[in-house]
Amino acid sequence: MSTMETTLMEAPQAIGNTGVSRILLEELALKILFLNGEMSLADLADQMCLNLSIVDDLFQFFRREQLCEVKGMLHGVHVITASSAGRDRALRSFQFNQYVGPAPVSLEDYTVKVRSQTVQRSTVQRADLNRAFEKLVLGDELLTQLGTAVVSGTSIFLYGPPGTGKTTLACNIPAIFNDFVVIPHAIEVAHQIIGIYDPSVHERVEGPTQEDWDHRWVVCRRPRVVAGGELSAEMLELQFNPTSRLFTAPLQLKANNGVLVLDDFGRQRMRSDELLNRWMTPLDRRIDFLALPGGKKFEAPFDVLVVFSTNLDPRSLADDAFLRRIPNKINVKYATQEQFKEIFERECEARNLGCGPQLPQYAVELIAGEMKQPLSQGYARDVINQIFWSANYLGLPPKLTLDTIKQACHNYFLPVSDVGS
Repeated sequence: MSTMETTLMEAPQAIGNTGVSRILLEELALKILFLNGEMSLADLADQMCLNLSIVDDLFQFFRREQLCEVKGMLHGVHVITASSAGRDRALRSFQFNQYVGPAPVSLEDYTVKVRSQTVQRSTVQRADLNRAFEKLVLGDELLTQLGTAVVSGTSIFLYGPPGTGKTTLACNIPAIFNDFVVIPHAIEVAHQIIGIYDPSVHERVEGPTQEDWDHRWVVCRRPRVVAGGELSAEMLELQFNPTSRLFTAPLQLKANNGVLVLDDFGRQRMRSDELLNRWMTPLDRRIDFLALPGGKKFEAPFDVLVVFSTNLDPRSLADDAFLRRIPNKINVKYATQEQFKEIFERECEARNLGCGPQLPQYAVELIAGEMKQPLSQGYARDVINQIFWSANYLGLPPKLTLDTIKQACHNYFLPVSDVGS
């Protein structure tokens, strides 16, 4: 049986098996009818991502209560529209919230599913890391550290000087996973609907699916959510739109069963100690507490591999109590000479720039020797950028020579005597 098949769930056949209230489904159906006018029961079922038998149950209720009108039949299925009374009820429902998407799942069902597909039990092997980082030049020690950290499914501190590729490493970690998870379009909590599935974050997996599976859930690769300097305290709480009266999930809820990358940690809009205090319990107990309007709090799963990436000293950002909750601390160092030469060669190959065998060594000697700079992994790309820009200005094809490398380095690096002056 394939990974996708084991991920899918059987669709509920009756309203009582959906996990959410009948009233919520009635109001959702009437709102969809209000916006769409005439609809067949099959189309209504598709929009609600529910089995036709459930929608037929709702239809029978609407007909008894005179909330809908039958307009005809299409392929053996009733075509209906909301009656005047149905439209009135829909308008009252819109005042509560304007959600008109797929039917939500319950918080309880969501929690059970998150636990069953936890990131802590995903199988990770060396071949998975080689595949995820095949475009990067990494040493065996660093690969082993990364693999060990990902297997833990807990949290990682990637730290080290600027330009060593920490952000690239962090953002490639989700590619290590080769299994799928299911993510609900929305969940229901205390009669409120919270959107979870986000196409900008969740990579949907297309492929053959069974007709009888629960379409309220979307098959996806494990999520990757990235936040940098724009991170604020509000982004870690439920986002409420007062106009639509809808809730959007915070970053960590969207990242459940996957990876949340906090890039440039220590430079966010919110203070580091504020974020760390907010997540002390979630990192330790794997649960989070979120608040609804009026202060009502509910418990949500926190199944997230959190990757903190920083060029600051972790001890300047967090105390010992918090650092203990981040069990994996990986120092990402500058490239060795051999690594830098390979990076340089790969960059040239990727950009169709001819590279003689002595030129990468010359670049190393120039940068580390004359320029007295560390071999930052990013310098290979930056120096070659200079060569392309100069050629473009002169109206010439880019060419890699001793002279163009030297000119590029002189353009890019500050003279040693100028540093700090």
